[in-house]
Amino acid sequence: MLNWKTTSNGTTALLIEGARRIGKSYIVEKFAHNEYKTAIIVDFNDMQPELKEIFDNYLNKRDDFFMRLSLYFGVKLFERESVIVFDEVQQYPKARAAIKYLVKDGKYDYIETGSLISIKKNVKDIVIPSEEEHLEMYPMDFEEFMWALGDEMYMDFLRDCYQSKKTLGGLLRRGMDYFRLYMVIGGMPQAVAQYVATKDFEQTDRIKRNILRLYREDIAKYAFEAETKVTRIFDEIPSQLQKHEKKFRLAALSGNAKMRDYEDAFFWLDDAKIVNICYNSTEPNIGLKLNTDRTTLKCYFCDTGLLISATFDKETILREQLYKKLILDKLEFNKGMLVENVVAQMFKANGHNLYFFSTSHKEAENRMEIDFLLSKKSVTSRHNIIPIEVKSTSQYSHVSIDKLRKKYSDYLDTPIVLHPGELKQSNGILYLPVCMAAVL
Repeated sequence: MLNWKTTSNGTTALLIEGARRIGKSYIVEKFAHNEYKTAIIVDFNDMQPELKEIFDNYLNKRDDFFMRLSLYFGVKLFERESVIVFDEVQQYPKARAAIKYLVKDGKYDYIETGSLISIKKNVKDIVIPSEEEHLEMYPMDFEEFMWALGDEMYMDFLRDCYQSKKTLGGLLRRGMDYFRLYMVIGGMPQAVAQYVATKDFEQTDRIKRNILRLYREDIAKYAFEAETKVTRIFDEIPSQLQKHEKKFRLAALSGNAKMRDYEDAFFWLDDAKIVNICYNSTEPNIGLKLNTDRTTLKCYFCDTGLLISATFDKETILREQLYKKLILDKLEFNKGMLVENVVAQMFKANGHNLYFFSTSHKEAENRMEIDFLLSKKSVTSRHNIIPIEVKSTSQYSHVSIDKLRKKYSDYLDTPIVLHPGELKQSNGILYLPVCMAAVL
């Protein structure tokens, strides 16, 4: 955000997108008051009639608009020293359309926040301004979660171990404890704050269930004709992730379901940032996006803490002391779905688009399933793709990685296995503690 303010110097507005309840409004308000002489925060979720009249009647009459807005909020605006924030701008698309002219006017900076930014209802009858710079915001990542717990040093230690390929030694356990706690609490700021304040899993779970209820209400309110399909997908995600192959099977929704019938529903969930979609790339080369098979995908929850609350009912969590057993690694349950979901969440927060590699073939040597493919930062003539397997237990094999290396050796950089154990290198494979997914 600071980089945008410095380099843009008023020539663009900043639009911050993200799921509901991840702290967009909070962080923007802090930024506005810290970095500007004055700030006006317009919350379109709470638009009073008098304020609506100002926008309806004066938005295209700039001098009158600024004067009335300043009087309404009791905030004096200073040219090039003030910022106007349009919070939840999707609720009033006309304001977003006006950004082009407000930016051209040049007097003030503008920051927009929003969810469901691209949904048809929210862009109907407006021209999307080209003067917007977009930032995507996600739930708190692993490092921010550790900051919340009071540890501002451990992530630097992980980065150092990764760069120098040193073992973690006696500090491995601390990393895995943090990882399991992050997996069950998640990164929704309100849930994290509740846990930090009370160390009470039941109260934290209650907050996560409230967020899930809010997401359901959004689906009912905004999904329109796609509401039934969106709800079916949303409800089916935990069941799909429990399978060995976590590809989303449309047959679970309807016997004759086709992707073309559900594309809009998946797009809705993706645009709402409620899910992280991982697409199958049919060849592990630098053109992962070009080789995307959009009919084959995995659908992860945006936040693994929410996934746990969506997977288990409240009574099961209390009866089984589920949170404590997960943290102590004592639960007889397929933890693979949770570990893979949280790794996807970590990758997404680090700016990666999500891809996996899967082939169905009658010949066994050509059947492979690789959990994730990441592109290297710097592109070279060969070896640009990092295949990644995620293992939730200490008993595993890496047959698919071996097959992939044999067939696509020129395309691949060093494969990585994320597992519960120590960092090591063996037979051309790098084994990393799964908590290190956050540094990739």
